[in-house]
Amino acid sequence: MMSDQGEPCRLRLLSYNIQSGLTTRKYSQYFTRSWKHLVPVPSRMSNLDGIARVLTGYDLVGLQEVDAGSLRSGFVNQIKYLADYAGFEYVFDQSNRRIGMISQHGNAVLSRIRPTAITEHKLPGLIPGRGVLEVRFGAGKDALHVLIIHMALGRRGRLLQIEFLAHLVRDYRHVILMGDLNCRSDSPEMGILLATARLCEPAPGLQTFPSWQPDRHLDHILVSPSIAVERVEVLNHTFSDHLPIAMEVRLPDEFRFQGSEDRDQVQALPSLPCSLNAVP
Repeated sequence: MMSDQGEPCRLRLLSYNIQSGLTTRKYSQYFTRSWKHLVPVPSRMSNLDGIARVLTGYDLVGLQEVDAGSLRSGFVNQIKYLADYAGFEYVFDQSNRRIGMISQHGNAVLSRIRPTAITEHKLPGLIPGRGVLEVRFGAGKDALHVLIIHMALGRRGRLLQIEFLAHLVRDYRHVILMGDLNCRSDSPEMGILLATARLCEPAPGLQTFPSWQPDRHLDHILVSPSIAVERVEVLNHTFSDHLPIAMEVRLPDEFRFQGSEDRDQVQALPSLPCSLNAVP
């Protein structure tokens, strides 16, 4: 698709596990500060403000471990708060793990472009409470499908979820899958996911966890071969125990947003000095 200025249409993507707005600086704090996951704390709001400032530079954002409004968040809907602060018009959430009034834990998508359809999927697993949020742009065989996901901690659960994902996207031509996959780029299950879902990881091995000393690549953005990737980077923002991962993509020429209003909302950016597979 070409913009009105004749430039290829690009999307700036961001995936971020925000740990419901909590900061962690060392492993021991998972134990010594575990109470913060149950009750509101003032630092959570200042952290959300910092996260929102990061989100302002992107067209489409996938969030994991975000709270839709419960006791621990001070009954603040974090999705709406971040969207309002960062100026996103289209906002959708998927609460996968509700613990009464204490927690509403899940995924969310923030978009500057109006989606054609939103679908919530419950993921299989040994422990319930995982899901994938599917956002579709355009229509027909050339539609763009964006999946926001937070996969299981255990390998057996992830393998069940990978089987589900491969079946879900089997007939899709243009797919972006992003989130906390809880597995490394070189893991056997990542290899299975890439092969069965026909996806690529343009820059494997980007370390996103733990944020204070990252040595594991758990957060990923995967794309179909039809989508040109022009930039991938991990951002050094330590508002969570994960670091955010960002990507800029060029959409296939045959892709069309539905309606000129939606198409005009995507910013046309100048070409970057890198090829499809050369990611700086």
